[in-house]
Amino acid sequence: MTKVFFFLASFVLLGNVFFTQAAFSSSLMVDMAKMVMDNYCSPEKLIGMKEAIGAASTNTEILNIPDGESLANVLSFGVQGTVSDPRLQVTYEPNYVPVVPPQMPPLPPEQLVAVLQTSIKLDILEGNIGYLRIDHIMGEEVADKIGPMLVELVWNKILPTSALIFDLRYTGSGDITGLSYIVSYFTKSEPPLHIDSVYDRPTNTTTKLMSLPTLLGERYDITKPLIVLTSKNTKGIAEDVAYCLQNLKRATIVGEKTAGGSVKIDKIKVGDTDFYVTVPTAKSINPITGSTWEVVGVKPDVDVNAEDALATAIKIVQLRAQVPAIIEAASVLIADNYAFEDIGSSVATKLKGLLASGAFNMVTSKTDLETKLSAVLEFLSGDKSLKISSNTPSLPPMNYPPEVYIDLIKVSFHTDVFENNTGYLRFDMFGDFEEVKAIAQIIVEHVWNKVVNTDAMIIDLRNNIGGPTTAIAGFCSYFFDADKQIVLDKLYDRTTGATTDLVSLSELTGTRYGSKKSLIILTSRATAGAAEEFVYIMKKHGRAMIVGETTSGSSHPATTFQIGESGVFLSIPTVHSDTSAGPAWEGAGIAPHIPVLADEALNTAKGILNKQTTGQNKAFFLKESHLHWKIVHILVY
Repeated sequence: MTKVFFFLASFVLLGNVFFTQAAFSSSLMVDMAKMVMDNYCSPEKLIGMKEAIGAASTNTEILNIPDGESLANVLSFGVQGTVSDPRLQVTYEPNYVPVVPPQMPPLPPEQLVAVLQTSIKLDILEGNIGYLRIDHIMGEEVADKIGPMLVELVWNKILPTSALIFDLRYTGSGDITGLSYIVSYFTKSEPPLHIDSVYDRPTNTTTKLMSLPTLLGERYDITKPLIVLTSKNTKGIAEDVAYCLQNLKRATIVGEKTAGGSVKIDKIKVGDTDFYVTVPTAKSINPITGSTWEVVGVKPDVDVNAEDALATAIKIVQLRAQVPAIIEAASVLIADNYAFEDIGSSVATKLKGLLASGAFNMVTSKTDLETKLSAVLEFLSGDKSLKISSNTPSLPPMNYPPEVYIDLIKVSFHTDVFENNTGYLRFDMFGDFEEVKAIAQIIVEHVWNKVVNTDAMIIDLRNNIGGPTTAIAGFCSYFFDADKQIVLDKLYDRTTGATTDLVSLSELTGTRYGSKKSLIILTSRATAGAAEEFVYIMKKHGRAMIVGETTSGSSHPATTFQIGESGVFLSIPTVHSDTSAGPAWEGAGIAPHIPVLADEALNTAKGILNKQTTGQNKAFFLKESHLHWKIVHILVY
C-alpha cells in the first residue's frame, strides 16, 4: 500500500500548485486507470492502483491544472511512482498522428542492396574477426523478402570468420519475430531450444519462442567466439537478443547495461481526449532465468564504456584464440612434471577433455582464464598447490644490522615456559636454509636458548603456512642425538627422476634438544607445506605426539613453469615424500595422534604433559610404538 499512498500524495501535492478552476473532465483519471489496468504487462504490480485512482479522482484540485501538458506530466509522475516503471507515460498530444510501420515495398535488386548497405555494416577485422552492426532487428516478413540477398551479401561473408563481434550498441528498434531467426543462427539445429516466452496482456496469452530447425544459409559454428556489444541505447528486441544469447551461454556481452525497454509498447488514446497513455503491453520472460531484462536492462559480462567495447571485444577474441595452445601446453607440463606421475597423467587427459568440451570458451580476460584454470586444476587433482601463479622473482637477501634481525625474530617467533618447565615455541613460516644459516646464532640466542633447557616442549604449527623445505633437516636434527645420522625422509623429484635422502645434520648451531625429552606438535587445517613435512618426519620416526587437526594436505614447495610464450605461469609440485612406508601426506594431510579442535590443542597438550610429570604416562615418551599413542589417549581422556 506504500505505493498507493505515494500515488495519492503525488496528485494532491502537485495539484495544489496550480489554479483552482477545473479544466478537464473528472472521468479523465478513471479512464486512464482503466487503460493501464487492462493493458499493463505486469498486472501483479497494479494491486491497489484502482483504489488509488478512485481516491485521486475525487481530488478536483488536480483537474484544475490549466494546460494538458502540465497535467500529463503530473499524471505520469504519479503512475510511474505507483508501478515503479518509467516506461509508463501520460502525454497530451492534440496533433498526434499514429505511426504506421513502413511496409517493405517491392524493390529491384539494386535498391535492395542499397537498403542493406545503409542498415547493416559489415567488416572483416584483423585476425579474421567478423564485425556485424545492425541498427534495427528486422522481423519475419522483411526477412522473408530480403533473406536470400541478406545471406548472399552479408551472412556468407561472416561464415568463414574465426569469431564474430555483433554490434547492438545503436540498435533501438526491432520486431519480436526476428528474435528466433537471429538466435537460431548461433545455436544447433537440434534439439529445438526454448529461447524466450512473451506474455501479451491484452489477449492474456503467452507465446513460446523456439529456435528454428531450418534456416536460409548455414549456422555459425557454435564453437566460434561470439561477442555482443551493448550500450545504454541498446533497447527493446536488441536487448532480448543479447539476453537470450547470454543466458544460453552462447555469447559474451561487452559494453554498458542496456536501456531496459520492452518487447512491445502501445500508445493508447484516453477516451475522446487528447491524452495518451504509453503502456508496455507485453513482456519477455526468459525460460532459463525465469526473469526479464525489461526495466532493469541487460547487465554485460564485461562492463566497459560503449566507446571502448569494440576494442575490448577484440582483445577477448584474441585471448580465446590463444586458449587452446595454453591448455595443451599446460597439460604437457603437468603430465611431465607433477610429483605423482599417475595423477599428473590423469589431470592432463581430463584437462584436454574439458578444452574440447568448450569449458574455456567463455573466458573474458587473462585473469579470468587464470582463475578458471586454477579452480579446474585443484578440482581435477585435489591439490591446492597445483595452480596458476605469478612469476614474481625472489628478492635478494637483505643485509640488515643485527638489531634489525633481533626485532624481526622477536616478531616471528613466540616462546614461553609453562608450568612443570614445559617450553613453548611457535613460528608461522619456515625460512630458506641459507637465510636461516646466516642468522642462526641470533635465533639461538634470542629464541632457542629460551626453551632448550626445558623438560618438555610444545611446538605450535597451527598457523604455519609452510615455506621452503631447505631448513627442515636442520630443524629436525635438534630433536635427535648427534651420535647417529638418521634418514629423515626420502624425496622423489619428478623433474630429474632421482630420489635423495634427507638426513639429520651432525653439526648444529647451539644445543640439541635431544631424542629423550617429551615433544608435542600442535597442528590445524591451516598447517601446510614445509610444516607438514616436519610433522610427517617427526610422526614417522615416533619422535613427537601430534595434537590438533588433520593438516592441510598441501605439498612440497612447487616449481614455477611458464606456459609456452603466453605470460601465464603454472605452479607444479614436483617433489613428494617417500611413499614406500605408506600413503603420501601430500593432498591428504597428516592425521594427529590426538584429534581435537585447533583451538583446544594447546590446553590438551598441556594436560598431557602435566600428567606425564605425575608419572601417569611418562613411559610413553621413551618409546616409539604406535600402541603407546593409544595408551596415552586413554590416559588423557
